[in-house]
Amino acid sequence: MTAPRMSPADWAGALAVAILWGGNVIAVKVAVETLPPFLLMGIRFSIVALLLAPFFRPRRAQVPGLLALAMVLGVGHFGLMFLAISGMDAATAAVAVQMTIPFSALLAWLVYREALGWARTLGVGLAFAGILLLAGEPHATGLWPLAVMAVSTLCWAVSNVMIKRVGLIDPLTINGWVALFAAPVLFVCSALFEQGQAEAIAATGLVGWAGLAYTVIGASLVAYTLWYWLVRRHSLNRIVPFTLLGPAVGITGGVLLLGEPLTWQKLVGGLLTVGGVAAVQMWSGKRKTGAES
Repeated sequence: MTAPRMSPADWAGALAVAILWGGNVIAVKVAVETLPPFLLMGIRFSIVALLLAPFFRPRRAQVPGLLALAMVLGVGHFGLMFLAISGMDAATAAVAVQMTIPFSALLAWLVYREALGWARTLGVGLAFAGILLLAGEPHATGLWPLAVMAVSTLCWAVSNVMIKRVGLIDPLTINGWVALFAAPVLFVCSALFEQGQAEAIAATGLVGWAGLAYTVIGASLVAYTLWYWLVRRHSLNRIVPFTLLGPAVGITGGVLLLGEPLTWQKLVGGLLTVGGVAAVQMWSGKRKTGAES
């Protein structure tokens, strides 16, 4: 069956997602300057759940799938991503999150026995080489933030497969119930691994709360609703390449808005990573053109 071509609305939605997610790295970095990452993510999900869960109800048969998705996407991806961003600058984080795509390719190879081929294998290698170069950047705080980000992006790759298995469901229902199930777990993580939560909340100023508001409204309610809508309409190979715009937004924002230094390691590492990711996606798309065009 021939998949539908992307309409102007699809293109606009995909571009909006890329821009909103690129800016989200800036917002998160601002917010985690005072708020611990698990606490911040717990607050974000609590607000999203309050706004959506009472009004968008899943079918009973979908609840187990949403619960599993909440652990992988809500806690595994988002919780660890916020933790990773707290230990690196926004520009580096904007590039590091692109590890989702090589991990998706490796997951397809391991789980579905999908052949990588030499071009995609080279792309995966280039992407990870770029990440290793970022790890040696003079302002890096060590390997642990990139290692945490790697686990986070792997969880993202797994979650995109899980979303398709939940069945036909409103994107706002996914948003609301993933948030509802994940928020308590994130608060428990904060209680176990973080401290000074009350003092952090009191010390957070207008800029920090604005960062939280952006993650709730822009990156969660708007961007993820658009993303789930696109996932339902098109294959991942068709829409994921739009996320390659995210690093440009994140690096520009990190340098211009947060005053982060623009080093050669960031530039070269970013180019290697984005180039490798592009190779993985474009080659995958060419191999599937006959089935999707």
